[in-house]
Amino acid sequence: MSKDLTVGNPETVLWKFCLPLFGSIIFQQLYNIADSLVAGKFISENALAAVGNSYEITLIFIAFAFGCNMGCSVVASQLFGAKEFDRLKTAVTTACIFSGVVCIVLMSVGILGCNSLLHLMRTPKEVFSDSKLYLAIYLWGLPFVFFYNIATGIFSALGDSKTPFYFLAISSVSNIAVDILFVKTFCMGVAGVAWATFLCQGASCILALFTVWIKFRKIPCQKHPVLFDTALLKKILIIAIPSILQQSFISIGNILIQSVINGFGASVMAGYSAAVKLNNLVITSFTTIGNGISNYSAQNLGAKKYERLHSGFLAGMKMVWCLCIPFCVLYFFFGNYLLLFFLKKDSGAALLTGKQFLWVLSPFYFIISAKLIADGILRGISAMRQFMAATFTDLILRVILAYLLSGLTNSAVGIWCAWPIGWTLAMALSVFFYHRKYRNYTFFEKSISTP
Repeated sequence: MSKDLTVGNPETVLWKFCLPLFGSIIFQQLYNIADSLVAGKFISENALAAVGNSYEITLIFIAFAFGCNMGCSVVASQLFGAKEFDRLKTAVTTACIFSGVVCIVLMSVGILGCNSLLHLMRTPKEVFSDSKLYLAIYLWGLPFVFFYNIATGIFSALGDSKTPFYFLAISSVSNIAVDILFVKTFCMGVAGVAWATFLCQGASCILALFTVWIKFRKIPCQKHPVLFDTALLKKILIIAIPSILQQSFISIGNILIQSVINGFGASVMAGYSAAVKLNNLVITSFTTIGNGISNYSAQNLGAKKYERLHSGFLAGMKMVWCLCIPFCVLYFFFGNYLLLFFLKKDSGAALLTGKQFLWVLSPFYFIISAKLIADGILRGISAMRQFMAATFTDLILRVILAYLLSGLTNSAVGIWCAWPIGWTLAMALSVFFYHRKYRNYTFFEKSISTP
């Protein structure tokens, strides 16, 4: 069901819109958590390390899919808010064609460069073959990742956050069952984990695209929309390219950090792999709510309702800080028990690594969540230069400090300390940029309303 985000109480509207998005990301993360859980519990510690190691590379490909998602979603939201339905349909087909081309190029690069990427990360010999196998299977399922992201972007643009939630709930639960079936019953090892994800993501992608097609048939048009429009592609790219660069550079930064972590051995790799899955669950939850804020901001920008932007920012802050409290308490005080979902009780070094990671990062979730909400508005109003500046500040600091602090402390704890420092400085920039842009909009609105 489509929903106009430009009317109604902003806080109520955002809670109703973003809660299903939050539920969706929980189920989305179950894909990766299930892979790591099954690998660590039913195969071996090295299998868990291999899946976690490959995951950092898959994030590069996901970055491109996410960028295409955001480019399509923000432009479609603006057109939906402005009630330009003909151009809305053209924007969607344009985004699909562009995404298909990008996907083919990435698959080719990934398949040919798989070995080089794993060597770049200093992947240990004992996990190299499994890392390569998992990555190879993942790459063949990349079209499903791309077009599912486009579909969810379209749903969000139309104010429909419930449909993606239903798809993800079913497919992620199915993924857990197929993971266990392939690994325990068929003894397929890491390949079984990868194929389970491939099949379940494929099914959800096909269903999502079919639902989009049905939904779009019901949207009225004045004339038959064209299939591809260069002007709309440029608008999509203005959002997509910075979003791709943001996520890609974060992924590259994570690969560089992973290479530092890999130098401490397979046990530290396994502990980090388990802990970072828990951390990613939180960060992606904040990011998804930020994406919802982007759709809200884009629709209101298209409708020229600038006064609703700040109300959306305050409502978003309330939402993410409500999430921060239970996650901080759970991870800081009970992280050890959560890590046992992925690791065995006798994995002493790995468990200690995971606990230290969560102890250092979890108190700073209040900081990073504020950044991601401000980023959501910046992206929704197409303030991409400011968005990129704050993101790169975080990334560059984290990579540099990971190398420096790990050397100074001669332990992985130094690497974990790089996260809070980068988050804090980047948050200050994002919030500053948001307030400056909002003042510009309110000044413009007052000036045109003054006789």
